[in-house]
Amino acid sequence: MAASDPRAVALGGGHGLHATLTALRRVTSQVTAVVTVADDGGSSGRLRRELGLLPPGDLRQAFAAFAAEDGGTLWAEVFQHRFGGDGALAGHAVGNLLLAGLFEVLGDPVAALDEASRLMGISGRVLPMSPEPLEIQGEVSGLDAENPEAVRRIRGQVAVATTPGQVHRISLHPTGQADRPPRGCAEAIEAVLGADVVFLGPGSWFTSVLPHLLVPDLHDALLRTDATKVVILNLIPQPGETAGFSPEKHLDVLFEHAPELRVDAVIADRDSVPSPARLRDAAGRLSARALLGAVADPVVTGRHDPDALAGCMRDALGLTGGGAEGMEGQRWR
Repeated sequence: MAASDPRAVALGGGHGLHATLTALRRVTSQVTAVVTVADDGGSSGRLRRELGLLPPGDLRQAFAAFAAEDGGTLWAEVFQHRFGGDGALAGHAVGNLLLAGLFEVLGDPVAALDEASRLMGISGRVLPMSPEPLEIQGEVSGLDAENPEAVRRIRGQVAVATTPGQVHRISLHPTGQADRPPRGCAEAIEAVLGADVVFLGPGSWFTSVLPHLLVPDLHDALLRTDATKVVILNLIPQPGETAGFSPEKHLDVLFEHAPELRVDAVIADRDSVPSPARLRDAAGRLSARALLGAVADPVVTGRHDPDALAGCMRDALGLTGGGAEGMEGQRWR
């Protein structure tokens, strides 16, 4: 990586992608967010069921991150604002309704998202990982008290994210078409193929991060691209889908879902890794270096510090002169 303003693509969804974008905009002006479209809960779930549209919630989070970094704090606040009360609008976010309206009027999700970018005056681009709403299925054990080893199949992002069982594997398909693989968004695939660097994670591992690897077109683009590929690990396990997971378990699961994928670096918070040696071994199975730095917010548990994460991104990409290896003994270990 030598470009001073690299073309970056961030894959993810929800709060994890928001954290990546917030940090990444401090590294480069050329950022594209490729966002999961499998949400079936809350306002997003209501809109996709009522209108048959892409669930807008994770897309909204990406817009809010860009707007905040581009100085549009009012738009970020408005996009995230949820209506209260107990009427028909209760619980809906303004950004979700705006995106749903653009989807219906323009009839093309990519054109609608580009128009939302112009409306908000943001410099980053937001794309869906697929042009069609998707459904996650999870293979889960621990749901049968008499046979805890039995593996059951559950459907939906919310069900997978909140299951009291142990998630082993997920699959992905268009809503109501379990026998058909999902289509990738052509513009997202083009962005990955033309990127200098691609980031995957952090975020809800089974419902926001891994789904990108299960869209065949997008998976193939990740294998073909010449971009530097960087995985950012979560700071803590997520209650429900990754309860009890170690940092290296996150990588093992990623490898099980995409055994051909190779990455260049894995960024983790050094205080969140009980065994750096085991993490390095797990990263090595993906052909990656494990880069352990101080990236956690010192005040808010479970949140990445944007400036610290941005600094680690620069180090990982060799944009700080000495690069990650040059930081040995200072930040990285």
